[in-house]
Amino acid sequence: MARKSLIQRENKRQKLEQKYHWIRRSSKNEIKKVSSVSEKWKIHGKLQSSPRNSAPTRLHRRCFSTGRSRAHYRDFGRSGYILREMVYACLLPGATRSSW
Repeated sequence: MARKSLIQRENKRQKLEQKYHWIRRSSKNEIKKVSSVSEKWKIHGKLQSSPRNSAPTRLHRRCFSTGRSRAHYRDFGRSGYILREMVYACLLPGATRSSW
């Protein structure tokens, strides 16, 4: 299970991303519309002044039950480790166990 501090940090990043989402989107659209370079630099400076953690690329998907960030399956919202346990417990219909 992931440390609680990492999960809290990720939640904080999600809140910041939601807060600054429209500001980032509008400033990026303004950059596309403006033709002069000096105005683009001003808008870019405004975009850079927002917090670094508000960027959507800094977010990580985490397992819903354990908080693990690696081996995450988007379709299920779980990590591979938890999916494997669920298959062994017959909690996922249609999934088969692999045996060599």
